[in-house]
Amino acid sequence: MGNFSIITEFLLMEFSSLRELQVLHALLFLLIYLAALMGNLLTIAAIITDPHLHCPMYFFLRNLSLLDICTISVTLPKFIVNSLSGTQSLSLLGCAAQIFFCLLFSATEFALLVAMSYDRFVAICHNLHYGIIMTPARCVWAAVGSWLSRLIYSSLHTGNMFRLPFSGSNVIHQFFCDVPHVLKVSASDVFNTEFILIVASSCSLLFCFAFLIASYARIFSSVLKISSVEGCYKAISTCSPQLIILILFLISVMTAVLKDTSDTSPIQNLLIAMIYTIIPPFMNPIIYSLRNQKVTIAMGKMIRRIFFPKKEMSILDTIE
Repeated sequence: MGNFSIITEFLLMEFSSLRELQVLHALLFLLIYLAALMGNLLTIAAIITDPHLHCPMYFFLRNLSLLDICTISVTLPKFIVNSLSGTQSLSLLGCAAQIFFCLLFSATEFALLVAMSYDRFVAICHNLHYGIIMTPARCVWAAVGSWLSRLIYSSLHTGNMFRLPFSGSNVIHQFFCDVPHVLKVSASDVFNTEFILIVASSCSLLFCFAFLIASYARIFSSVLKISSVEGCYKAISTCSPQLIILILFLISVMTAVLKDTSDTSPIQNLLIAMIYTIIPPFMNPIIYSLRNQKVTIAMGKMIRRIFFPKKEMSILDTIE
C-alpha cells in the first residue's frame, strides 16, 4: 500500500513545450470558438426572430445549434485558459464534468438528428399529413425526450467511471478528458462494467442508424418519383443539410470510437480530437447558412434591424 496513490487531478497533454506556441494555440482555438459561437447564436436568433421559421424543421435546428454551443464550450474554454496560464492540470471533478457533458450533448445531438430525419421523411413522403403528424406538442416532446433519455445515459456512464478511485498514471494524452484515455487509468471492475454499457449503447446506436438509413432511403425514392426538376431539387435541398450534418457527425463518432488510445504524437492527438469535438459545432452553422436560403435571409433581416433600425422602419412604413 506504500506505492499506492489515489489520483485527485489529471494532467492534460501539451501540444508544445514552447511558451510562444502555447499562446499561439490558445489564440487559434479562441478564434475557432468565437466563430462557432457566433455562427450558432446567429442561427438561433434568426430562427427565433423570423415568424416564417417557426416550424418543426427549424425548431430542431435551433436545438441543434444550442447543442453545438454547449458541446464546444465543454472542452475549448478550459484548454484556452490552460494554454494562456501555462498549466495543464484538471481536477477529478472537472474531468468527470467534461465526460458527463460531452456524452450528454453528443448523444442528445444524435437523437435530434434522428428526429430531424423523421421530420424530413414526413414532409416529403407524407406531405398532406405533415401538419397533423408534426404538431408543436410532438416536437417539444421529441426534444424533451432526447434530453432526458441522454441525461440518464450520460449519468450511467459517468457514475460508473468515477465510482471507484483512480490509481496509477494521471496523464491524459489529450487536451481534455475523454472516455478512452480515462478508462486506461480506471480500475478493472470499472472497465468491465463500462464495456457492457458501451455494448448496450452501441446496439441502440445501430438501431437508430438503421432507422436513419431507412428514412433517407424512403426520402430519396420519393424524390426520384417527382416529375418536376424544380420540385425534385427543392425536396433534396430541404433534407441535404441534415444529411451532411449526419454524415459529419457519424464520421466524428467513428473516429472517437475506433481511434487508438495508445500514446501518439501531439499533432495526431490534436487532429483526432478536432474531428469529433470542434469540427461539427464549427461546420453545422456554415452548412445551414450557405445551403439554406431561408436562414440566410432571416439572418440578413436581423442584422439590418440591429445596425440600421431607422432605415428598416422607414422601409416598413413605405410598404404599409
